[in-house]
Amino acid sequence: MVLSSNPWGFYAHKEINYLACFTLPQDMFGFYKANISYIREFAVRADQRRYAIDDEAPRHYIDLDHYEQAVPIDTVPIKWKDAIEKYGEESLHKFGIVPWHVNTVKYWLTDAFKNKDYERIIKLSADLGHYIADAHVPLHTTENYNGQLTNQKGIHGLWESRLPEVFASEYDFYTGKAQYLENPLQTIWQSVSESFAAKDSVLHIELELTKLMPNVKYSFETRGKSTVKVYSKEFSKSYHQALNDMVERRMKKAIYLVGCFWYTAWVDAGEPILEFDNYQKMDLQPEIDSLNIMMRNSTIKGRMETH
Repeated sequence: MVLSSNPWGFYAHKEINYLACFTLPQDMFGFYKANISYIREFAVRADQRRYAIDDEAPRHYIDLDHYEQAVPIDTVPIKWKDAIEKYGEESLHKFGIVPWHVNTVKYWLTDAFKNKDYERIIKLSADLGHYIADAHVPLHTTENYNGQLTNQKGIHGLWESRLPEVFASEYDFYTGKAQYLENPLQTIWQSVSESFAAKDSVLHIELELTKLMPNVKYSFETRGKSTVKVYSKEFSKSYHQALNDMVERRMKKAIYLVGCFWYTAWVDAGEPILEFDNYQKMDLQPEIDSLNIMMRNSTIKGRMETH
């Protein structure tokens, strides 16, 4: 069985980056608004790199249940150096490094702001938004990331792709303005902890609904010239309601936190003035087109989460 889906449906990643732009203060907003289409399209660049780079996949998740079974997360050291000393770098990469990589990309973005490297600012902002969004997905915190251990294969795409695809138009994404983060690493770990706390509900609720609605779980829809198998709207609606708006809440928190990380990187860089003429002239569309072609013609490296 192959279900039609993409990581966060690609739709959600793009919307999170797009909407995060509107959380920024005026001194940043002009830059991000001028390049909002690039920041939106490059939101999936990190996933596209998984078709070319072996080491990309672990940056998107952390299998916390390899280390412990429930919150609070008090086994895994928050700081990368301490985690390496405890587990070794090879083991950490095997089970995912998303919170640490978020912090790393934040430092890269700060450096790009300091150097007024406008192209890097756009690309790193988009990448940072992607990894932060991934950290808000409960199934990015478990070894049972696609229900493959509990006969629930496909649940990853259901939660992070199908539900936003069907219901996002009903979501309230207003978050208020981005705030400065005093401790970005601790903040992203809090988000990961919240995702980890929710993963049992994500799996259990789907399992119970499957028992109640076995004959209406799937349907077929036309996509372009193809007919694809998807989770039915009836099953998706029941799952969405049983989750009590979890996907909306996680997306909304991701939007806000992406804005906060961008703002914090800019403040830490000394709040540089972003000259309009320089960033208005860039043409990054050829790279976007190239990444899309590479994804269509290559095979993903690392774990496959959506099928």
